[in-house]
Amino acid sequence: MPTRIVVAKPGLDGHDRGAKVVARALRDAGFEVIYTGLHQTPAQIVDTAVQEDADAIGVSVLSGAHLVLFEEIMGQLRAKDATDIVVFGGGIIPEADIPALTDMGVARVFGPGTTMHDIVDWVGAHVGLPVPHQ
Repeated sequence: MPTRIVVAKPGLDGHDRGAKVVARALRDAGFEVIYTGLHQTPAQIVDTAVQEDADAIGVSVLSGAHLVLFEEIMGQLRAKDATDIVVFGGGIIPEADIPALTDMGVARVFGPGTTMHDIVDWVGAHVGLPVPHQ
């Protein structure tokens, strides 16, 4: 069974191009990807991940609300006893906030300019079996 990843856009941020590009790159690499669409609440994201038996949640945040949104996602995962789901993220997230996100349990934060190759390789190594590039 392929590794399943939920790609999510929480909050009021209406720009999802990056999330769609990441979702497509992961799918093209052989992962099964469920894209939640825009304006999802942390509870909706976690519910989707649990219902879909996801191995990971990839969160894209451009709104500046990343600390609150990731904290809520991690809390929802704890509440649903689903902390085995790996959480990673990206978007416009200041370097200074990455330690706080790591302390919350976020496994990795990808900043602007990260290549799709780097994201796919990291997901393969830390979430599922490495996927050969095609």
